[in-house]
Amino acid sequence: ATCGHGCKYGECMGPNKCKCFPGFTGKTCNQDLNECGLKPRPCEHRCMNTHGSYKCYCLNGYMLMPDGTCASSRTCAMVNCQYGCEEVKGQVQCLCPSGGLQLGPNGRTCIDIDECSTGKAVCSYNRRCVNTFGSFYCKCQLGYELKYTGGRYNCVDVNECVTNTHRCNLHAECLNTQGSFQCKCKQGYRGSGFDCA
Repeated sequence: ATCGHGCKYGECMGPNKCKCFPGFTGKTCNQDLNECGLKPRPCEHRCMNTHGSYKCYCLNGYMLMPDGTCASSRTCAMVNCQYGCEEVKGQVQCLCPSGGLQLGPNGRTCIDIDECSTGKAVCSYNRRCVNTFGSFYCKCQLGYELKYTGGRYNCVDVNECVTNTHRCNLHAECLNTQGSFQCKCKQGYRGSGFDCA
């Protein structure tokens, strides 16, 4: 089976037919499935969508159980946690629904960890890190676009000269470079390439 456009988070099952891994959707399995919007809802109280998955959390006064349900807890109600709590050896601890969140100074609310600025996120050289609440993702650098080549998804250079997205002067030549472009005034003209006289 060959899939001309590839299956980013899935496998090719027939001519251009992808079977997506759990948590992903779309013709090429490149879109995150928002499980929180599914019927029936996967969580009893609150749901947080994550890349390829989801996390359940409980309202204040409830405790998240191993099966994802929420149990009423007098001790949790007293602590007043933003995203529910757990009891460990008689100690009540507030929870954060994602590894990209950490407990704030008050020990009750969760604050975002910027993985891009802390260096926790690792993106390949031609991708840049974009922080999101509770997570991050890697996006192609400016001047590159995501394309399916050689059996996988890669960030490939955009040829601004061909796509006509350059700002070269009418009397200048466009020269494509990796991730960018240059403008050079034609013979008989002088200037920066953006302005030629």
